Amino acid sequence: MIKIFGKLILTMFNIGKLGNFPGTIASAATSSLYIIFYYFKVHYMSLFLIFLLLLLISVYLINFLKNEFDEVDSKEIVIDEYLGQSIPILFFYVILYEASVSINFFMLIVLISFVGFRFFDILKPYPINYIDNNYKNGFGVVFDDIVAGIFTTIVLYIFIVIYDKF
Repeated sequence: MIKIFGKLILTMFNIGKLGNFPGTIASAATSSLYIIFYYFKVHYMSLFLIFLLLLLISVYLINFLKNEFDEVDSKEIVIDEYLGQSIPILFFYVILYEASVSINFFMLIVLISFVGFRFFDILKPYPINYIDNNYKNGFGVVFDDIVAGIFTTIVLYIFIVIYDKF
């Protein structure tokens, strides 16, 4: 039972089995989820707690179910995309939620976050590539996406600060 439920979590309820670009599909699904959460004014603290819980569970499940997939960082495992994509979105979710910014502006931020995260996740600049190449376990599978999410957050934040000055 834990194997079945664990695989559902790691594949984001089989999103990881869709198409040729499961990571992109999972990131798009994650982005859409956050737009729905923002629309319905789900408090960011609830989302942050879910994020932390999924982070811990995912690292454990990837290690526990490593023999259930072709490789440790299988394309089917897309929960790491959810976690990485969540970093920039949650960061701006908190800021925009408190400021009661419109859903349209939030959607723009989510779209830019999506593009930025996919850019860093696919290109894998240092240290993302180092983590991806040297940590073949649950921590490595998740952490390279976390770093890609942090890079996205920093770049987007700098862009907004610069844009706001003009």
